[in-house]
Amino acid sequence: MSYQNWLNYLQSAEKNSMISGNARKVLYKFPEGRQMAEEYNMETGIVQRRAWKSKSNKIMGESEWEIELGEEPRQLNWSGNKTQGSGEDGDSLAGGDFTLRESNTAPLLTKRITKKNIEWRIRNMPYSLDIYNVTADPEKRAIIVRTSNKKYYKVIPVPDLDRCGVKPSQESLSIHHQFNTLIITYKKPSILCEMEAQVLLLLKNVETETDMDDLLKGLMAK
Repeated sequence: MSYQNWLNYLQSAEKNSMISGNARKVLYKFPEGRQMAEEYNMETGIVQRRAWKSKSNKIMGESEWEIELGEEPRQLNWSGNKTQGSGEDGDSLAGGDFTLRESNTAPLLTKRITKKNIEWRIRNMPYSLDIYNVTADPEKRAIIVRTSNKKYYKVIPVPDLDRCGVKPSQESLSIHHQFNTLIITYKKPSILCEMEAQVLLLLKNVETETDMDDLLKGLMAK
């Protein structure tokens, strides 16, 4: 089990950092053309949002951002180093603004990271807790959500575990249901917490307007 490949990949990227309110935003540009945008809480050092963008091409045009992590779908903005009036969208999320629109009734899956857990919330799920079957599937390297009434089925990948070479475990999984929302909680393995601390160490060397020492101390004091 190792996260060194993930650290090497992050290290290979050109990185830009900015402070917006209580959040630090980091934009990664990887050698093969992909981009990743992250947003960290300045008080906790926990990543709140992560989105990916594939390399654009002349046939398909500009790629859209794909959300990996975020408590709620909302508009994401990245101003980066874009010069006003330049017409360039190089450091912008989806060329300026990115918006996810949700149905009022369709099930909506969101994900968030806490200090100790990975948490998914599936909203608009009115069934009682006994209807849900949530399993960790080591072969698919995913969390599988089923309902006994066959109204819902979802395979939820766990890239956080993949990055440190860990397969999902049923023992780390728990669920509860409230306010029409199914809440799935996965306890982080120690190697994942260690990897997150190492990523903060890497980002400490990226030029930004604030010091990362306090964030790093908080994350490593487990």
